[in-house]
Amino acid sequence: MVVFMKNTASDEEIETVITNLNAYGFDVHRSSGVSQTVLGAIGVQPGFDHRIIRGLNGVADVQRVTEPYKLASRVGRDTPSIIDVEGVKIGGQKITVMAGFQGIEGRKRMESVASNISSSGASFLRGNTLKQRTSFYEFQGLEKDELKLMREISDQFDLKLVMEVDAAELVGMISNYASILVVGARNMQNFELLRELGGVNRTVLLERGFAATVEEWIMAAEYIMRSGNTHVILCERGIRTFESATRFTLDLSAVSVAKTKSHLPVFVDPSQATGIRNHVTPLARAAIAAGADGVIVDVHDDSPNASESGVQTLDFYQFSDLITQIKKVAIAVGRI
Repeated sequence: MVVFMKNTASDEEIETVITNLNAYGFDVHRSSGVSQTVLGAIGVQPGFDHRIIRGLNGVADVQRVTEPYKLASRVGRDTPSIIDVEGVKIGGQKITVMAGFQGIEGRKRMESVASNISSSGASFLRGNTLKQRTSFYEFQGLEKDELKLMREISDQFDLKLVMEVDAAELVGMISNYASILVVGARNMQNFELLRELGGVNRTVLLERGFAATVEEWIMAAEYIMRSGNTHVILCERGIRTFESATRFTLDLSAVSVAKTKSHLPVFVDPSQATGIRNHVTPLARAAIAAGADGVIVDVHDDSPNASESGVQTLDFYQFSDLITQIKKVAIAVGRI
């Protein structure tokens, strides 16, 4: 249930509504906008008459939320959420780019990539030091002490660091260095990890599982938000279908659906979805046209010889061209 307070409601009236909702067994999450305070009442109370709340002083309207996700729902929000990540705004009219590569291979190479993507217009550097692979023989990343080095390099080139975390016990350590913590597709329903991420003051980028529905994806975001962290970004990175021409099938319809159902920002990862670099830029363009708030792509200074996933990785020229093209699309659809 969502309670809309009048723009003239006093703090005392707002607190009275919260107290009443708590008394009926609801947990209340308060969101204060520019002109109006919105109260999200979380809980299932069969037979509860919402007119009790509607009649309280300062209340403008009460709406029921029928979706199984409450905090992530678009109900009760006139505009999409904008998440501030250390001064970088994600969502709204702005298009944001994250770039890097799956396995960090040393300081010199990382500096080369960070310098290039920063000058081309990216705001975030992706790098994974601790990443589990499907195959034991694939590149697993560097050791834990490389986290500090990665943060130093991202700071050096005025980038924010994006890192994947795949175990609840690693959340605290990685959040000391990364500005955005990524939940990979295989961990979308790792509920222990999601709850742990709900307790940290870091933005979470939640990848859609490759066999998950849009509702299941948003429900996973709800786990994080319900645990206390409302700074969540959804990331579409392809689902598994019968098609074998690409690694996964990039479901761009999910971008539009997720933006309709949820107020959370939505990103697209065309690198992981296609697994083929020649398809990355065309699908990045399509993602922005479909309403995505940004893209995250793989970039390498020697993409054919990257330690892993080189076939999906853009070189510097291709990345610069991608930036140019998605800017044109953004302007065409009324985005920045």
